[in-house]
Amino acid sequence: MKKILFVCHGNICRSPMAEFILKDLVRKAGQTEHFQIDSAATSTEETGNPVYPPARRKLAEHQISCDGKTARTLTVGDYNAYDLLIGMDEANRRNMMWLFGNDPERKIHLLLEFSGEKRDVADPWYTGDFESAWQDIFRGCKALFQSLQ
Repeated sequence: MKKILFVCHGNICRSPMAEFILKDLVRKAGQTEHFQIDSAATSTEETGNPVYPPARRKLAEHQISCDGKTARTLTVGDYNAYDLLIGMDEANRRNMMWLFGNDPERKIHLLLEFSGEKRDVADPWYTGDFESAWQDIFRGCKALFQSLQ
C-alpha cells in the first residue's frame, strides 16, 4: 500500500485539493485498496476548519467531493506513517524538514516535481486564482499517480 500525505500551510486549499484529486484518480483506476491518501498543514491556525469554500467549489466543478474533511496539523509521527510527504511550495518543504529534523529516507517532495516542474503551486488563498491552482495540482497528481503504477 502506498501512503501519501499532501502538505500545505493551512490544509484548507491546496493540500486537500491534492488529496481529493488523487483519491478521485485512484478511485477511477479501481485502485483504492492500494492507496492511503491524506493531507495536513504545517501551521495550526486552520486546525478543525473545513475546506475553504472556493477550493470546495473548484473540486465540485469536477464532481469531486471533499465532504467531512477538516484541517489537521502535521505531526512528527507522520514521517514514519507515510511513504511520501508532498508539499505544495518550498516553505512547506522547509517546515517539514524543520519538524522532522531531516529527510533520511527521501520522502519529502514538492508536488510539481512529479510533472517535471521546478516551481511552487501558488497559494490561491493569496492569489484568488483557484483555476490555476487546480490545473497545477491536477497535473502534479496525475504525474504522481502515473509514477506509482
